[in-house]
Amino acid sequence: MIFDLVTLFPDLFDSFLKGSLIGKALAENIFEIRLVNIRDFSTDRHRTADDRPYGGGPGMVLMAEPLAGAIDFAREKDPEQGESRTVLLSPAGYPFDQAKAMEYAGLEHLVLVCGRYEGVDERICRTVIDEEISLGDFVLSGGEVPAMAVIEAVTRLLPGVLGAADSVTEETFNEGLLEYPQYTRPASFRGLTVPEVLLSGNHAVIDTWRRRMRLRRTFERRPGLLAEAELTDSDREFLATLDSESKSNAGNKEE
Repeated sequence: MIFDLVTLFPDLFDSFLKGSLIGKALAENIFEIRLVNIRDFSTDRHRTADDRPYGGGPGMVLMAEPLAGAIDFAREKDPEQGESRTVLLSPAGYPFDQAKAMEYAGLEHLVLVCGRYEGVDERICRTVIDEEISLGDFVLSGGEVPAMAVIEAVTRLLPGVLGAADSVTEETFNEGLLEYPQYTRPASFRGLTVPEVLLSGNHAVIDTWRRRMRLRRTFERRPGLLAEAELTDSDREFLATLDSESKSNAGNKEE
């Protein structure tokens, strides 16, 4: 898989591309990341890439011409076969989630366009962008940090990036549920002990406990995920119990 990062600040990716799993996977040629500097496609000697918005207002807007040139350059390097996608990182985009990460992991080529300042000329979105995505309802100075998050989420799904294959299948958001609590040594820490079930050695009982912890966490923290989660009849019975407990506790507080 090939990633092209279209950005005004390619140096921001230096340490990210050298560290941890990303750096190791790049060294092993599991995927490739290429940096495209928007200013290299500017048409003036000052390498101008932004200008004031038409209609007035604060801040600057990324200009259409140099940005389109950078994106066209990245897209022209598409692999001969396989699907490619051009994505703008923008707070106005659709939410990025694990399902989208899995979708991107199936591509051959992903062009990530890092917005800056007040945004990009809208004609870019209408002509060379396939979709816009956002990490959440907050604003950052640019799309570089979101691009790193997308790369991290996507590449760890690629074969050979993670050491343990089970790490991908059992983690948060797979099957639409949050991950269960994790514990390691020591068995007692600041008055809190590891749940006895995890010390039992009974893997069937442990699996049941972990499943219920995933359900409980999702019910308490992200209940909206349950509507799309893959649930068994036993899961639904347990969730009904949690719902009953929650209503009972709410009633006791009102009294």
